[in-house]
Amino acid sequence: MSNEKTYSETQIEQRLQSELPQWRHEAGEIHRTYRTSGWKGALMVVNTVGHLAEAAWHHPDLAVSYSSVIVKLVTHSAKGITDKDFELARKIEETLMWRPGPESALDGTPEEARFKYLDYD
Repeated sequence: MSNEKTYSETQIEQRLQSELPQWRHEAGEIHRTYRTSGWKGALMVVNTVGHLAEAAWHHPDLAVSYSSVIVKLVTHSAKGITDKDFELARKIEETLMWRPGPESALDGTPEEARFKYLDYD
């Protein structure tokens, strides 16, 4: 049995609202759907999440389809949502939604549909 602190439903909702507004709490998990432009984008999301999860040694459930990836997090050993879930969700969100800013030397993905692979919100 884990000694990790789990959060109540109210605490989870409050933290998601303030820290991760695109994420939802449902069925004992926090989850987010990432919309992609197709299979290539979905695979890029899966590979990114896979790398972060393995580095964190905290592994989400993924539901992968042609144009979306659903990431679901829960700390199974604690039987609930813990700081591990929030921290990994933040890192996933930060990494997937990152784009070069106006001060960056990097150009960023062109806005043309043929190059778009992820719906940024």
